[in-house]
Amino acid sequence: MTEPAVTVVVAVYNTMPYLTECLNSLVGQSIGKERLEVIAVDDGSTDDSGKELDRFAELYPGTVKVLHQANSGGPAAPSNRALELATGRYVYFIGSDDHLGEEALERMVACADANGSDVVIGKMVGTNGRYVHQKLYTGNRDVTLDDPALPFTLANTKLFRRELVEKHKLRFPEDMPVGSDQPFTIEACVRARKISVISDYTCYYAVKRGDASNITYRADHLARLRCVQRIMEHTAALIPAGTRRDAVFKRHFDWELTKLLQEDFPLLDADTRREVCEGVGALVDAYFTDGLRDRTGVKRRVRFGLARSGAVEELTRAIAEEDEHGPPPFLLEGRRAFAAYPGFRDPAVGLDERWYEARETVAGRLASGTTLESARWEQSGEQLTLALELRLGVVGDTSSAVVVLAQGAMPKTADKAGARKLPADAARPKALGEFAREPAEDGTGTLLSARIPIEPVRAKRGVRVHVDVAGSTYEIPVRTESLPMPLARRWGSRTPYRVAARPNSKGRLVITTAPLWEPKPSVGARLRRTLSRSKRK
Repeated sequence: MTEPAVTVVVAVYNTMPYLTECLNSLVGQSIGKERLEVIAVDDGSTDDSGKELDRFAELYPGTVKVLHQANSGGPAAPSNRALELATGRYVYFIGSDDHLGEEALERMVACADANGSDVVIGKMVGTNGRYVHQKLYTGNRDVTLDDPALPFTLANTKLFRRELVEKHKLRFPEDMPVGSDQPFTIEACVRARKISVISDYTCYYAVKRGDASNITYRADHLARLRCVQRIMEHTAALIPAGTRRDAVFKRHFDWELTKLLQEDFPLLDADTRREVCEGVGALVDAYFTDGLRDRTGVKRRVRFGLARSGAVEELTRAIAEEDEHGPPPFLLEGRRAFAAYPGFRDPAVGLDERWYEARETVAGRLASGTTLESARWEQSGEQLTLALELRLGVVGDTSSAVVVLAQGAMPKTADKAGARKLPADAARPKALGEFAREPAEDGTGTLLSARIPIEPVRAKRGVRVHVDVAGSTYEIPVRTESLPMPLARRWGSRTPYRVAARPNSKGRLVITTAPLWEPKPSVGARLRRTLSRSKRK
């Protein structure tokens, strides 16, 4: 028998009915069964997964090999057992609830052969609501761990040259219930001569099960903490301190460690919260360099800092209060802005104020903290004024805060955040009217009162707030939420106008003005218009 081009390893535990589609996608690969070896290890399944594997082994005896073993508690042990039996030039790993595109293996093997690649990453997408990071797939190219997108794609669902795997005795740690593929993948990427990416064909479809029972979604806080500790320690032994290690660890701080300090953290018992805080704090102390700190958003940074300080109660409050009330206001001091989370400038916590300083773009936080409190018309003689009361999510020096009426739609880049940072050279609409600013009584922001004169012109203009934060000007559309708007009204005696204040389709306040009637054009004007049309024909 000729040597297979690729061995596909399938670790299986209770994945019916998804397993059937997985296996069908393997035996139907365009690379051909004569170049394919599938080794599936049933890790003590209690559903019909074992029977389904045996059925495929009978149907495809020269291609599918099946092993049965007692449950080991994770995918590492069955994957290692399959590796001992693999004979292909390359080895590929697939989750038994996922499936491949028809040409996936053929394309990846061809890429590895043509480029001398030790690792090939085929484009992966999520199905049924499964999130898969996409920034790596910007083109068919070679990458290294210095590429900021690669560390966010550390699953073992890749093609590995088996010679590399055996040379460095790469195996999966069997005492890690989750994340056991990361030490394998990271070391393979460190040792690889070349890592290639295929972006022009969807090779892998990652499925989120209907019952969300994928192993990624099941582990508890302490188990996940222990696993990320192991991953980071293993990585630190492979990669010396510096920008490459920071690039890899940014993923672990942004994902694995951040997920330990989310809305469910305050619901844990006191002992578990203390253990999680101590564990995260130790990793922050060891690996959260100044470079990583400066590239991390203030929300995550403060939580990591509080964990490092052992401030369990302040950390719990910071998470619980933000979940219930939203982010705290920004304290503006000159060209600096601070997020006033618990522990800010508290000597008992001892956390330097730089941990609380906003250095990143804060458009989303400003948008969520800006709310419309009231809107009404005021008229004095021929002058009509829109009187607005707004709450801004900033305190301190708010003298820059003004309301403007802007022509045109917000750019699409602002839609997700709900606001945008203006380019330094961007033209600013002129602020009109009168403004008053005072701190809210509850200390959660600033109340901005604005009286905007309405001009008798045909126009449709968005109501937006401009405010300077940390040396940058931000433009924030005013959202009406469910607040009742004043009725449209008529004003003007010589040329009557109609004005309306209404939310647009995105809930943003828009002021529309138009004359109630237009004067009819003269006979001469109508004649000239007719002649102009006839000439164009």
